[in-house]
Amino acid sequence: MVNLIPSNLFNLLAMTKQNIITWIILLVLTVVAGLVSSVSLTYIIPLILLLAVLKFIGVAFNFMEMKKANVFWKIILVGYLVIFCGIILAINS
Repeated sequence: MVNLIPSNLFNLLAMTKQNIITWIILLVLTVVAGLVSSVSLTYIIPLILLLAVLKFIGVAFNFMEMKKANVFWKIILVGYLVIFCGIILAINS
């Protein structure tokens, strides 16, 4: 009998508890960013930018496994975030 579905396919699709928690946090941050964007606040752009940075860090360190990477790559990642956010905030003001 031919096995049409490889047995390791379900292992690839299985998410760990940490991945599920991160995914839920990302969904909550996305909903919060959507709700905040419809409100008129003075500091709305920095707030949405902060939520985007938190989501970026969550994806990079959990799903891209940057937590296991060399310290150099972690510094480059955080440096990129600081420079990118600084440019966006400088353009905004």
